[in-house]
Amino acid sequence: MLLHQDNAPAHTSAVAMAAIRECGFKLLSQLPYSPDLAPSDYHVFRSLKDSLRGQSFGCGEGVIHTINDWFELQDKQFFMNGVNSLAHRWEKRVVLERDYIEKL
Repeated sequence: MLLHQDNAPAHTSAVAMAAIRECGFKLLSQLPYSPDLAPSDYHVFRSLKDSLRGQSFGCGEGVIHTINDWFELQDKQFFMNGVNSLAHRWEKRVVLERDYIEKL
């Protein structure tokens, strides 16, 4: 099992690294700053943000309900496409030996 994460201190702590090894994950390398691989750019968040654009919520429960509904509407292929896209970006960065990818 491959694991890709950013270099946040909570992710690179001794406790987190020990848990990763204990679970048998192979950790993919990550540059300290790699905008093309940032989890916040992962297609789930981009798509979710687009679906929420222009909406107003009176309370936190409304946001939670809307987000839960959005996740329920997504099919398996939506998530598979995102994982495959992230893998493609990571491979391209390795092949190009660059800090980041300006365009795919």
